[in-house]
Amino acid sequence: MKPALGWAGRILLWMIIFGCCAILALAVLIPRIGGATPYTIMTGSMRPSLPPGTLAVIRPTPVTSIGVGTVITYQLRSGDPTVATHRVVAQGVNSRHQVLLRTKGDANDTVDAGWVQPVQVKGTLWYAIPYLGYPARLLTGQQHRYLTYLAAVVLLGYAGYMFGSAVRDRRRARRQQEPAARTGQDVT
Repeated sequence: MKPALGWAGRILLWMIIFGCCAILALAVLIPRIGGATPYTIMTGSMRPSLPPGTLAVIRPTPVTSIGVGTVITYQLRSGDPTVATHRVVAQGVNSRHQVLLRTKGDANDTVDAGWVQPVQVKGTLWYAIPYLGYPARLLTGQQHRYLTYLAAVVLLGYAGYMFGSAVRDRRRARRQQEPAARTGQDVT
């Protein structure tokens, strides 16, 4: 019974390790490689598709490639770091022939006030992960980076320990079998 529990424990731990690596990859590595930016959805304006606490990964997209129905993240006022993530419900063109976008939250009854200018658009929704936004929001950029490095070191250290344990166990099993093989005895 004990060996079965040992294997079950190892499988569970490896599943946790792979799950943590997948979460880190989705929340940090893939956005960084893809030039995207993760944002946390803080309000219920995009329910049910993007409830509060969702980590929304936004990648830069030319405004000319954005159509009606696309979810975008944009600055509420040009130059202001405060952003909103809403769906494009209409397009227009200003006197300088620039594309303008009208947005609305999926859960809102009315469209957002004012047109979104091209300079305000941060990008379009690439992918979203429910509930992962809250833990990411608790950490500052520097803390997030250090925690990511620490998690990577811990996971690699644990993987090294598991690999070393497996090698040690195999060597021990071989040593136990060698004397029995020389004397012709059955080890089982």
